[in-house]
Amino acid sequence: MVRLEKTGIMLCGHGSRDGRAVAEFTALAQRVKRRLPQYDVDFGFLEFATPVIRDGLDALRAKGNTRILALPGMLFAAGHTKNDIPSVLNRYQAEHPGVAISCGRDLGIDLKMLRAAGDRIRQALEDAGDAVPRHETALVVVGRGTSDPDANSGIAKVMRLLWEGFGFGWGETAYSGVTFPLVEPALRHVAKLGYRRVVVFPYFLFTGILVERIYGHTDLVARDHPEIEFVKAGYLSDHPLVPEVLEDRLNEILAGANAMNCQMCKYRAQLLGFEDEVGLAQRSHHHHVEGIGTGHSHHHDHGHHHGHDHGHHPYPHADHPLGPRSLGRPAKTGTP
Repeated sequence: MVRLEKTGIMLCGHGSRDGRAVAEFTALAQRVKRRLPQYDVDFGFLEFATPVIRDGLDALRAKGNTRILALPGMLFAAGHTKNDIPSVLNRYQAEHPGVAISCGRDLGIDLKMLRAAGDRIRQALEDAGDAVPRHETALVVVGRGTSDPDANSGIAKVMRLLWEGFGFGWGETAYSGVTFPLVEPALRHVAKLGYRRVVVFPYFLFTGILVERIYGHTDLVARDHPEIEFVKAGYLSDHPLVPEVLEDRLNEILAGANAMNCQMCKYRAQLLGFEDEVGLAQRSHHHHVEGIGTGHSHHHDHGHHHGHDHGHHPYPHADHPLGPRSLGRPAKTGTP
């Protein structure tokens, strides 16, 4: 009698000190579990929350799963998807040779993700009313921001597709940290363009301090420009299309599709300005914060470049005037 290989699914999240973000990722894992009842589904976080990724892997292995399909709960393939999560998975597989682990790709540029983003913007416009036409409205899409220009370009592409799809008068891209421009300088730039309404959309999966600060900096600029209506769209949150895309990524693994974008990857190609990062060793920079739960203090020095240094290669534009420190708390009063 041939013993069939049992396959489990592992959802890999980043983790957050904000309990609401952790709860939202946990809810996403539950939705994936209901969507795929034929599999054991577990989850874990890279940092700042429990369970950590290896805890989820242990749970799947304890249930007899000898093949594990890992799905990154990440919007784009930056360092977490390219280095940190694969490093954790590779180390675990080396420690447990009876388990085979395959890792899927990020959610990425996807028509379903664009539909989900469009729904959030459409709802914000409906709530704001139709007093301002689309051609007198500017769109600002805010991404997390990374030290990987390929991932940052993904946000710019999402912005352009949404801008053109809705027919807004103008579109801009901003970031919450690590790169540039940050939210406030981007909004102050847009405020000079003469549009009557500005829609600010955080292209984030989950809530957290950065989403709150995006809205806070929006309020800051809005106070200085009462002639402009600033509309804050909701982040992706529990949109039903997100677990659908995760299932699509699962099917890519099963079909053997290698859909990761390596052509513009700074670790594989001599990308302008990042040439010295080609061929860097793949390793996780998050081992020292694994298992730190929400609400616990974290005393490591993250460096002045951004709130996520963890020993990453130095960002070449760390002194850019429009960034790239992570988005701080907005000041009480705006800059004239």
